[in-house]
Amino acid sequence: MSTMRSDEVKRGYHRAPNRALLRALGITQEEFDRPFIGVANAWNDIVPGHTHLRALAGKVREGIAAGGGVPFEFGVIGICDGIAMGHEGMRYSLPSRENIADSIELMAEAHRFDGLVLVGTCDKIVPGMLMAAARVNIPSIVVTGGPMLPGYQEGRELSLIDVFEGVGKVAAGALDEESLARLERCAMPGCGSCQGLYTANTMACMTEAMGMSLPGCAASPAVDADKLRISRTSGERILALVQENVRPRDIITRESLENAIRVDMALGGSTNTVLHLMAIADEAAIPLDLETFNRIGSRIPHLCHMQPAGPHSMAALHRSGGIPAVLKVLERELSDAPTVSGASICSIARSAAIPSGSIIQTMESPVSQAGGLRILRGSLAPGGAVVKSAAVGHDMWVHRGPARVFDGEKEAMEAILARHIREGDVVVIRYEGPRGGPGMPEMLSPTSALMGLGYSKVALVTDGRFSGGTRGPCIGHVTPEAAAGGPIGLVHDGDTIAIDLRERTLELLLPKGELERRRSFWAQRTKPLTGILARYAATVAQADRGAVLRKE
Repeated sequence: MSTMRSDEVKRGYHRAPNRALLRALGITQEEFDRPFIGVANAWNDIVPGHTHLRALAGKVREGIAAGGGVPFEFGVIGICDGIAMGHEGMRYSLPSRENIADSIELMAEAHRFDGLVLVGTCDKIVPGMLMAAARVNIPSIVVTGGPMLPGYQEGRELSLIDVFEGVGKVAAGALDEESLARLERCAMPGCGSCQGLYTANTMACMTEAMGMSLPGCAASPAVDADKLRISRTSGERILALVQENVRPRDIITRESLENAIRVDMALGGSTNTVLHLMAIADEAAIPLDLETFNRIGSRIPHLCHMQPAGPHSMAALHRSGGIPAVLKVLERELSDAPTVSGASICSIARSAAIPSGSIIQTMESPVSQAGGLRILRGSLAPGGAVVKSAAVGHDMWVHRGPARVFDGEKEAMEAILARHIREGDVVVIRYEGPRGGPGMPEMLSPTSALMGLGYSKVALVTDGRFSGGTRGPCIGHVTPEAAAGGPIGLVHDGDTIAIDLRERTLELLLPKGELERRRSFWAQRTKPLTGILARYAATVAQADRGAVLRKE
């Protein structure tokens, strides 16, 4: 093999001290001639999506050794958004994405790895890993850990969202606490990312669609032996990528990101993919703006009725052929692009099989002609906002109602559970954006409570984020955020808000000049912050830039 990056720590007499430390690890003389491969493993035993990653990383290491490389495994943090949801812990989740990317960069650059295998699951971990891959730009491959199997109770498949919505049902008197406790015990049967097309699984699908993981990786269940085989093959494959010098920026291109967005629209994925794909594009120095999502969404229909909006789990998508089968249906819309497998994305699409009984609809007979996500703009969101249109009933695509304004999630949740919200209201939750939150916390508790309480005509608008498990007319990422002086910070109780998903508009209906009059009285709000949240709030960009840390 030609000169390797790792030669910087192992070649020549002047590197004797470096080699001495490597020998202390048990490295053999022969192994000094092989590529050094970093294995970034997000294993921990607090996140269900990560508890099995030791086994997958073990298979990756086997594959690296079999392929002629030397594996060096190191740890990466991971936050469980579900456990962090609904309290102060949620403010730390999005900032962890930047920490994950930074930590991988630090390890890869300091130790001069020749390649990376990134083993992770869950909401901020996979995006952080992809950001690091694009930033460091050495040969890399991602192994996503796979979805959890559905829970089961009395003939019905369950997921985490059933438990969140159960809280609202208890508040409504439609479910007793004992029944909720039984549901809680049945919903989450073991390891893997939460079962539906929530953020973790959506980002796994995006990773495969942009070509950064092997075909079939995204939907393969965490407990399936196929996941072990994919891990082993990924370990072997990284050596070919190193040999051929195929780097992430050869894979992550404008074309491959647009392919990922096409798959996102077809599946009806999480709104968080907008943030994460833009952050990945930023690291890869690829221009990507919100209008790209609308442009692609206008061409790509919604093809899979996935949880939480529909009945199908990731296990059902796996049985239907996974992402390769989705690519096959989308083939004529794809831009051909290379992948880490060595096959182009269109060749993967052509060779895929769609089994009988597939949950993937055809382009001619989709779930809906509208793509899964929409970007909205208007006087309330001049910089844009995002909605998971695939999860909104068509009777709420156009809605006009009075604002009920809350300066934070906690206030809103108390009002919802106390049934102080009326049908027709537009609940506004502000000061929860990237800077104002800080950390742009996800809000699954309020949205699930509204569903559980039986509301059907209530919209929710926020400068914060929603979980991928959110369904209903919930509009997030309103930009500029309230803490940056955005119009959402100027809304009063009773103001009329008009939502039109067909026209992609979000308007605050006020007399001309009233918004500016209110702005003259607006004052910056500050929170006492310390540690990472203080640093994050001082440097984070707005949501329409992916909530990346500003470089200027």
